[in-house]
Amino acid sequence: MVPLAAGVPADGAEADGPGSPKRQRRIQSIDVGMRVLQALTEQRRPLPLKALAQLAGMPPGKAHPYLVSFMAAGMVKQSPLTGHYELGPMALQMGLAALQQLDPLTEASQEAALLAARADLSVALAVWGHLGPTVVRLDEPRYPLHVNLRVGAVMSLFNTITGRVFAAYLPEKMVRTMLEDEHRRVVGGGSASFDAPEVQQLLADIRATGMGRGVSMPQPGVNTLCAPVFDAGGQLALVMTMIGPQGIFDADVHGPAAALLREHAGNVSRRLGYQVGAGSA
Repeated sequence: MVPLAAGVPADGAEADGPGSPKRQRRIQSIDVGMRVLQALTEQRRPLPLKALAQLAGMPPGKAHPYLVSFMAAGMVKQSPLTGHYELGPMALQMGLAALQQLDPLTEASQEAALLAARADLSVALAVWGHLGPTVVRLDEPRYPLHVNLRVGAVMSLFNTITGRVFAAYLPEKMVRTMLEDEHRRVVGGGSASFDAPEVQQLLADIRATGMGRGVSMPQPGVNTLCAPVFDAGGQLALVMTMIGPQGIFDADVHGPAAALLREHAGNVSRRLGYQVGAGSA
């Protein structure tokens, strides 16, 4: 066994001095090579060597050996006709494997907690359940808001802002079926309200702004903002909802609270592999 160099810990970490936090060692060549893969990933199209090297921030002569190694590993392939480079089959397999390991709720939970702390408002996460939009997580501020909301609660499809966001982005057939079921359970008989012009306009407004808004709705004195979270296929994964007292929570879709909500919902969508323009948003 080759002895470790003096001063280098066996676990691969580096320490600056006694009491200093350990700093993980990095391989510089991998860091540099990842810039090439990142450029191909961000552009999402085949690139010639010169353009690819420029995007990676290095001369072509430096980028080329990395490309040769990546091609040998299947991470990059080169067109025999144009000579352009693009991501290879191994990169695709790795991307699919990473997506399969993602859990939308796990990814969203940390962002929901951060949003609740930053805004000092209640934040709920809802997913599509067998009875409709269902609350699966609720983060409350230092002074909880007394609303009729709890984990496990099923939200009305059109009588709550959360439900309306689901209705705006889910397939029409699914929404129609759930609306009929909800109407039968609550009122009895069928419902044709989905086709009403005012309902269609409401859903169009949500899609146009990318957010649902409720002022003193569904509970008097309580405001709501809801944002969709999308997966890699552009499909709705869950809905993130902010709730707060009407007197201190401005539910303007262009206001600062809405900007915070968009930021955190967007963070989750990106971690799930969503690209703007890839789907429903």
